[in-house]
Amino acid sequence: MWAKTTRLLARLESKGQVELRGATPVPYEERTVTRYFDIFSLWFCMSCSPLPITFGMVGTKSFGLSLRDASLVILFFTIISTIPVAYMCTWGPKTGMRQLVLARFAFGKYFTSILVLLNLATLTGFCIIVSIIGGMSLSSVTYGTTITPTVGIVIIGFLGLLISFCGFKVLHVYERYMWIPALIAIIITTGCGGKHLFNQVAVPPATVKQVFSFGGLVASFMLPWAALASDFSTYMHPKAPTLRIAAYTYAGLALPTILLMTLGAAIGATTPLMPSWTSGYTTNYASGVLAAMLLPAGGFGQFISVILGFSMLGNLAATMYSITLNFQLLLPVFMRVPRWAYSILITAITIGVGIEAAKKFFINLENFVGVIGYWSAVFIAIVLMEHLVFRGGRYESYTEEGAWMDKSRLPRGYAALVAMLCGFGVVVPCMGQIWWTGPVAERSGDVGFEVGGVVSGVVYVGARWVERRWTGR
Repeated sequence: MWAKTTRLLARLESKGQVELRGATPVPYEERTVTRYFDIFSLWFCMSCSPLPITFGMVGTKSFGLSLRDASLVILFFTIISTIPVAYMCTWGPKTGMRQLVLARFAFGKYFTSILVLLNLATLTGFCIIVSIIGGMSLSSVTYGTTITPTVGIVIIGFLGLLISFCGFKVLHVYERYMWIPALIAIIITTGCGGKHLFNQVAVPPATVKQVFSFGGLVASFMLPWAALASDFSTYMHPKAPTLRIAAYTYAGLALPTILLMTLGAAIGATTPLMPSWTSGYTTNYASGVLAAMLLPAGGFGQFISVILGFSMLGNLAATMYSITLNFQLLLPVFMRVPRWAYSILITAITIGVGIEAAKKFFINLENFVGVIGYWSAVFIAIVLMEHLVFRGGRYESYTEEGAWMDKSRLPRGYAALVAMLCGFGVVVPCMGQIWWTGPVAERSGDVGFEVGGVVSGVVYVGARWVERRWTGR
């Protein structure tokens, strides 16, 4: 049975319908993709969904910001936090390596497993959030009767499994086109409910604490993509124009995020004044509000709700794809398990946890997203310092044959570990969460990711210099 499955998968791989290569680097001669615009459509499709709308609602509904203040926070924090993601995506064509494989050249072969665990938790959390939003969108069509949120989550999870199972080529083809119906559905939804969006709840001017706390949430939506940025560009030609790859990534991520988060902020500030929207929010949160906005369209509005639910697949499938690669990097023995097998595992986890987490969705959303930005900022700072300061931006320093697996040719990782611990140490007094607010955050708001990133980057430069002198690596 196993032999037949292997032969079938090999045939499908030869036709580009399944990717069997896991986290191993893509050789120079196999990096042949020259359709560079695909990187824009992939990031755009991942962000063109109700997910950013949901995050935008948090700014006005939970943090109490006005639409104007929330919009400015969304604009400036997105502009800044998208930069490292766009830059690190350009590393894929140059090295053929996945992002956390590249991290081994700072953290060493074994300490990278800490990053993998953190990234697995982050990506799995996003998968759960996306599945809940998609499942609730499907449920809202029948008002939770025929299709309950649980059934909707199962449907979205299995469809995400199908796409991620196939791998790189199928993923890019899917993302190339599916942003179009998603964008049309969002425009129609906005048109149906847009006449009410001017009706905003009056709130006091924003405080510094509110601005930085919501800004941290926006950054936490963007920064984690840096840990998987090059995963989606490793098959692109080594001579791919760096500026184009960076620009496509930046525009594909920032443009829909800014616009849709701002739309979400407007909806969040309008919801208390619209009884039908409030009722939809009470039952299915953001998905219920969008369904309520579509009520004037009747049966056609229900059809649009279905499209909104399925629009979550672009994000879910891409995230699941990266998770399968991360599992292989957790321990050397995990490399023996084929990438596609982890697709099945993550789907089971996503569906199981998502069904339970949906019961207190917004609380779970704020708790989860507020935390993940901290480690992402620390990771970005360390990896960028290694690349720019100690490797001089030279990609050939990563591509020596077999170096990524040879611990004797990789750093020991002590410098990265010390820098990470120092970064986390200063994050604690600067973080502001429901379950903990540090003394600094009490006055300034949540500045954990900013302070943690700066401190870890500075400490890494000094510690890495010492490590190089000590070990010669």
